[in-house]
Parts: sequence; structure tokens; C-alpha cells
Amino acid sequence: MLKSQRNFLIAFALLLVVLPFTGCKIYTFTGASISPDVKTVSIDYFQNFASLVNPNLSSTFTEALKDRFTTQTRLALVRDYGDLQFSGQITGYSTAPIAIQGNEVAGKNRLTITIKVKFVNTKDEKQSFEKSFSQFDDFDGDKDLSSVENEKVKIIVDKLIEEIFNSSIANW
Repeated sequence: MLKSQRNFLIAFALLLVVLPFTGCKIYTFTGASISPDVKTVSIDYFQNFASLVNPNLSSTFTEALKDRFTTQTRLALVRDYGDLQFSGQITGYSTAPIAIQGNEVAGKNRLTITIKVKFVNTKDEKQSFEKSFSQFDDFDGDKDLSSVENEKVKIIVDKLIEEIFNSSIANW
């Protein structure tokens, strides 16, 4: 093979690799599509207004949302007035039996967390929204909530963060 043919093939292969990443938006390997003019994100503290309160949930959720954006996007976290802005509150935190056994004892229980989120995209207002997200995880009926609460809260918060991330910047 001639040297010029080899150089052409290398250049063509590089073009095929780079071409999908060009255009109006920047695509990351997390599925996020972020306009190049979006540089910052601000995330307010999510206060807990649920009737049943987990004292650590506000901090856990807020920090997890910040972590997701700082580790999986190129956006800089700012205190206020980011190009992307998140605010909201925890509106629901409840347990309920979901599988009743013959002796009217719960075979399974479900912990559900609901978060109301206001998302503002200052660069593209059409992307902004205000809606509630709800996720749950089940646990055995013979276990007390306090014995599984930390583990279940982490699982549910991870699900909520995934859903919020996808709704806000992955455009799903």
C-alpha cells in the first residue's frame, strides 16, 4: 500500500470517528446533549415538605443531583443563576404494604419518594419544565423500615436522579 493511500485511510477513519460529535450540540457518552453555549448549572437545596420526614433526605438528594452533573457533564456548578437551574422540594415520602399475605400481614412493603422539580434552561426556554418525579423500592414485610431505610433511600435517589437527568438534558 502506498504511503498516501495509508494516510488517506487514516484520515478517513478519524473523520468517521469525529463526525458524529460535530453539530449544534455536544453529545456526551452519558446520553446528554448540551448546547455549547450552556456552561453552568445551579442546583438549589431541595427542602423536605413530605408528611413523613427523613432528616437526611434533603441533603442526600441535593448532593446526589450536584454530583451527577459535575461528574457526567462538562458544566461548572455555580451557586446561583446557572445556564441550567434546578430547584424544587421533596413532596412525598411514604411506605405502604403491597403484598398482603393470608393472615393480613404485609409480605412486601414499598418505600416511595416524590420530588417536585423546576428546571429552567436559560438558553432554550422550550426545554424548561416543572413536574413531579416519583420512584419506589420494595422491601420484605418482615423487615422494619428503619433497618432498610438507608439502603432503600440510596436506591430510590439514584433512580430519581437518573430520571431527572434524562428529562432535563438527555431529552428523553
